[in-house]
Amino acid sequence: MSRLVTIEMTVNGKAVSLAVDPGKTLLEVLRQDLLLTGTKAGCEAGECGACTVLLDGQPVASCLVPAAAAHGGSVETVEGLAGADGALDAVQAALVREGAVQCGFCTPGIAMSAVALLRETRHPTEAAIREALAGNLCRCTGYARVVRAVNAAAEEVEP
Repeated sequence: MSRLVTIEMTVNGKAVSLAVDPGKTLLEVLRQDLLLTGTKAGCEAGECGACTVLLDGQPVASCLVPAAAAHGGSVETVEGLAGADGALDAVQAALVREGAVQCGFCTPGIAMSAVALLRETRHPTEAAIREALAGNLCRCTGYARVVRAVNAAAEEVEP
């Protein structure tokens, strides 16, 4: 029988405290305990990027991060991008406008990787966008529309 550990973190701007099994991943805590199902469980091996969230501002594969590693940290999921009124943020809106969502399974991870990039680099080159999204696999879009969407969002994001 495993002993539960208490983790405290901020998720999408809200403080949370949870008692979790020490073997749980951040992905499992987000989806199962906090019911934030926008973060997708894809390969669960850190290869596809569908589970990408921001941990202390950096994109991480939440399927590989032990939940306890987020203790004291700040986690942002795709649900945290939209405004309080439900309005999509610039990246989300651009992905929709450019037709870069297709089946949508990879979209949350791509959005989080793109947001992290745009927070660090105001006007990234196409090469920088492709590098930032290299860990996010998509079988539907061919990436051209995704790159266009990130470029378009870069023009809309507040400096």
